[in-house]
Amino acid sequence: MSAAEQTSTATAPATAERILSVNNIEVIYDRVILVLKGVSLDVPRGGIIALLGANGAGKTTTLKAISNLLHAERGDVTKGSIVFDGAEVHDLSPNELVRRGCIQVMEGRQCFGHLTIEENLLTGAFTRRDGGAAIRAHLDKVYAYFPKLAERRNSMAGYTSGGEQQMCAIGRALMSRPKMILLDEPSMGLAPQIVEEIFEIVKDLNGKEGVSFLLAEQNTYMALKVASHGYILENGRVVMDGAARALAENEDVKEFYLGIAEGRRKSFRDAKHYRRRKRWLA
Repeated sequence: MSAAEQTSTATAPATAERILSVNNIEVIYDRVILVLKGVSLDVPRGGIIALLGANGAGKTTTLKAISNLLHAERGDVTKGSIVFDGAEVHDLSPNELVRRGCIQVMEGRQCFGHLTIEENLLTGAFTRRDGGAAIRAHLDKVYAYFPKLAERRNSMAGYTSGGEQQMCAIGRALMSRPKMILLDEPSMGLAPQIVEEIFEIVKDLNGKEGVSFLLAEQNTYMALKVASHGYILENGRVVMDGAARALAENEDVKEFYLGIAEGRRKSFRDAKHYRRRKRWLA
């Protein structure tokens, strides 16, 4: 039996109410290039789910398929369905999806460098129609979660640190009052201490505000530390999924994603990646 079969979807978070259900989707770019090959996953309401895999495995494409951002890159969902909060959303525009409560924080932070931190945050409220007082109150709440942003509110975002820009990007998403955030590689390019701080804030937002997260990450250790369940992508397919603790203890995951085999840490050079391809991608 393969590793993928050993940790099967039988352990998926099926008992909780789902805020997101991705069902066997296929994504093609330029009408020719098949990138996702039957990806399925579920996010329970109020949960944190990790989407793991190496660079190029299909994590970002999966998030963009959910948030309907593929068309700008000549991509399309050609099979399957995506259900958010009880309704199929494949035909919605990205801003309509944001109004329904699903927003993506893009890889690489993507702040507006020529705007201040506060101006960046306020752009996140562009879909709201509940008035300036409510938006200002929500801005104060974002500053409470991100006190560093309050200190730098009048600074140009392009002149702030990578960690502050990542906080700004998450804070901007919060300004839309989301039910779920699709968070793409939040640890990329950040110092370990800042990564710890970002993930602690994610846990805090999940616990106190009830925001669901689908977290695409290469930092498997940190992602499984905060998530309840994880899915591992390889070459556009889900090859393994299970409870976060079970994945963290799985020998294949330890070797291929944590660099640990036979109880000791291994170098990247020693990792047997051909075995991963043979075992999971056959």
